[in-house]
Amino acid sequence: MGERMLDKQSKRPLILFAIMLAMFVSAVEATIVATVMPGIVVDLGGFSLFSWVFSAYLLMQVMTIPIYGKLADMYGRKRIFAIGMFFFLLGSLLCGFSTSMEMLIISRLIQGIGAGAVQPMATTIVGDIYTKEERANIQGYLSSVWGISAVAGPIIGATIVTYLHWSWVFWVNIPLGILAVVIILIYLKEPVSQSKKQIDYGGAILLLLAIAPAMILFIQTGTSWYWTDAIFWLLLLLSCSSFYLFLKQEKRAAEPIMTLSLWKEKGVRIANIASFTAGAILLAISSFLPTFVQGSLFATPLVAGLTLTVISIGWPLSAMIAGRMMLKTGFRTTAVIGGVSLVVGSICYVLLNVLPFALIAAFGSFFIGVGMGFMTTTFIVSIQSTVPWNIRGEATSLNLFMRQLGGSVGVAFLGGILNYRIKQSLEEHHEQLSFEPSLDAVSALLEGEQLAALSSLEQSILQNGLSSGYQWLFMMLVMLAIVSLVFVLALPKGKPNQEKAVK
Repeated sequence: MGERMLDKQSKRPLILFAIMLAMFVSAVEATIVATVMPGIVVDLGGFSLFSWVFSAYLLMQVMTIPIYGKLADMYGRKRIFAIGMFFFLLGSLLCGFSTSMEMLIISRLIQGIGAGAVQPMATTIVGDIYTKEERANIQGYLSSVWGISAVAGPIIGATIVTYLHWSWVFWVNIPLGILAVVIILIYLKEPVSQSKKQIDYGGAILLLLAIAPAMILFIQTGTSWYWTDAIFWLLLLLSCSSFYLFLKQEKRAAEPIMTLSLWKEKGVRIANIASFTAGAILLAISSFLPTFVQGSLFATPLVAGLTLTVISIGWPLSAMIAGRMMLKTGFRTTAVIGGVSLVVGSICYVLLNVLPFALIAAFGSFFIGVGMGFMTTTFIVSIQSTVPWNIRGEATSLNLFMRQLGGSVGVAFLGGILNYRIKQSLEEHHEQLSFEPSLDAVSALLEGEQLAALSSLEQSILQNGLSSGYQWLFMMLVMLAIVSLVFVLALPKGKPNQEKAVK
């Protein structure tokens, strides 16, 4: 296949606009929904199911990314892009009409099924329609979408919940998504083989059975279940056995969902592993940092949010720099700069124990954003420069899948460490507390009235407990950052104009 799939009359800027619009609609969901969740809980109730509104979306997105990547290589990018957007918009419509928390969670599952197609298809289409020299710069534009969404999400959500009903947070996706699909269907031309295809249904089912139980374990263990419960071991057994059977299935399938030979290519393998650890760092910071800044540093919710938002400043800036730099220096140099930045950012968080200032946390987030910009841009371009067109969609989706999976695993694992350390610290001082030393007690640090009702000693114990848990979490982030750096140091030195194909 040629490097360009569009004829001379095609509109690449228009297609790029549609791709960025679709990515924005998908990316903004994380921050905009978090903004309106208090209003949703007031209307629908079911606070105990609160976390599942986010987890359901993430679960289905993670599970479907590699499947969409394979289907796109078989049936074409725009067809799979349109199918994914259909499910995403259908889920958005149903979310707005939800009358109970259970219905909202089911609607978010449908939304997640569609979201799994949006980012990998958008990134793959860019890899198809732009030359190898142009891809590096264009990937910087795509990365900027995530930075814009991180800032715009809370603003849009706050505006909607102030002047309209929270349902419009979901419904606003519909006209934007339809516009993106129409542009792609009209203007994107692609050569897709018309030969008969075989879908690896067995592999798809086994992959779902391997990931779904594991994700449920990560979400529920430590809150509803414990490792001594039978359900824990049953789900673990189901996940491990399904993964083993999945690997066997992919080796003998005519059209496997995941081409295992991709993992034999050094550049692809290193990029995927480093993306896993980097994803764990990113999602852990996004999930836990605002609570620490507000609860331990006693900053306002606005300041806590700003310490996280600066990630969206470092990411797009570094992504655009990386796109230009890798053309001259190669993949390894730009990726190493990203790996070093992750280590620096993680160390800034550890320093909060001796320098308890929100500005230090903001510096840490900025360097995390810089690290993600350099690494993710380099990984996508290096992978797309390594594999041929017929498996480019799958290879791109696999890298995004590993980043999302790393984030999910990281939040669950690091969240467990955090909860264990906080609870242990509170139990050590239980005789000095007038309340049960449980994790729920930490919420008093986030509520002004509850905090005022506690003695200065109790406030200090709670704050020290929270700080102790986060110190362990931040040290684990440093270790993950070091692991990421070690892997990128082994990345090949190739440049975007030095392409080869996986056999």
